[in-house]
Formats: sequence, structure tokens, C-alpha cells
Amino acid sequence: MQRQISLDELLSILVARMDSLAYSDENQKTKLNIISRALYKKGLIEDEDIIESVREEHRILKELGAISELPSEEVVQAIADSILQWIKGDVEKIIQAMEEYETKLQEMMQKEQQASKPKIDIASPAILEQLDKLNKGKGGGGSKLIY
Repeated sequence: MQRQISLDELLSILVARMDSLAYSDENQKTKLNIISRALYKKGLIEDEDIIESVREEHRILKELGAISELPSEEVVQAIADSILQWIKGDVEKIIQAMEEYETKLQEMMQKEQQASKPKIDIASPAILEQLDKLNKGKGGGGSKLIY
């Protein structure tokens, strides 16, 4: 027996599933942060271990074909620094990084909004007269608005 569900029911199911996945993801991140901090404090993880692990992760991704090229050393260092900020619990640097990210995001959004603004081109009176003449020659009436 087939069961039909409404679009509202389907959307509710999908939203509930997304909420569940988001919660699960945050839970996993929290657990990983806690374990990583404990290992770091015990001296079992060092800064160089994180940097080398970032390099290794990208090497594996490249071999699997998930990325086309390895990141530069600057990018590897930036990724490692971001991870280390969380492991070390460096709240000031995390806040600073979040603010810089938000500023860059807002700048990008402003550029996008400016680029996507509709443009209105206004034809000169001479062009409008030419169009009127062409229109009259074809049996059309007076001026027409052109979009």
C-alpha cells in the first residue's frame, strides 16, 4: 500500500534530519576537541605533529583524486595554526580569526551585491528618434518603451 505524504511533511522530515546531523556534527567536534586538548597537554601531540598531519591528509586526498594539487606551505601552516588554536584553547586568536573571517565575508557580500545590481541604460534622444522612424516605417504607431 502506497502512502502519500505532503510537501510540508517531507520538508519537516528533512529539516528534522538536518537538525539531527548538525547536532551530531557539533557533538563529534566537541569530543575531538576535548580529546585533542588532553593529548596535547600530556605532550603526546606537538605542533609539528599537527603540521605533518595536515601535509599527510592533503597528500592522501591528492592520491585519491579529491584535490588536484597539494597546498602551499603557507596554506598548510595556516590550516595547522587554526587547528592548534582550538587545541590550545587560544580564545583571543580564535575571536580575532572569526572577526577577520566575518569582515572578509561581509566585504565579499558587498562586492557581490554591487556587481549584481541591475543596470539601466538610457538611450539618447537621437536613438529614440531613429527607433520611432523605423517603427513608423513598419506601420507602427508612436513612441514605444524599450526594455
